[in-house]
Amino acid sequence: MKKAFYIVFVLPFLTFSQDMNNDKLNDIYTSVSDSIQGNKGAWQFFVKDVQLVSFTDTNHNRMRIISPIADANVLDDDLLKAALVANFHTALDVKYAVSEGILWAVFIHPLKELSDHQVKDAVSQVYHANVNFGTSFASTALTFPWKGKETKEPEKKKKNSKKIKI
Repeated sequence: MKKAFYIVFVLPFLTFSQDMNNDKLNDIYTSVSDSIQGNKGAWQFFVKDVQLVSFTDTNHNRMRIISPIADANVLDDDLLKAALVANFHTALDVKYAVSEGILWAVFIHPLKELSDHQVKDAVSQVYHANVNFGTSFASTALTFPWKGKETKEPEKKKKNSKKIKI
């Protein structure tokens, strides 16, 4: 009976919405980036010369942070397969994805539910997924262990240095 009382009457008051919004994102992105431009809801910023872009859709409570890595059309199949394996083991909250011929590091999440810490962590993971593409493919130091090798080691990292304008 005590358990039911706790679940019905106490637990709802212990859960808090983070209430992330464009103003808070703008402050966070400004604090963690070397340079930033754009408007609230569509930013382009750089962390140690790595380009990141963030878009929000407040009507649908969605946001994304993305970073262009390479021209997907010039990457060999082994490297693309290694990125897919990394999505399962080492990329964690960030995923590698292809859109419009570009390979991206991508973080997508409901907007309001994010905390300041989660946004900073997402920026860090997108940055590390970009710079570690072709080597460890890791977005953090944490990886999920697996048995055996699913892909052979890529010969070398192929990267497109072209910056994307928003």
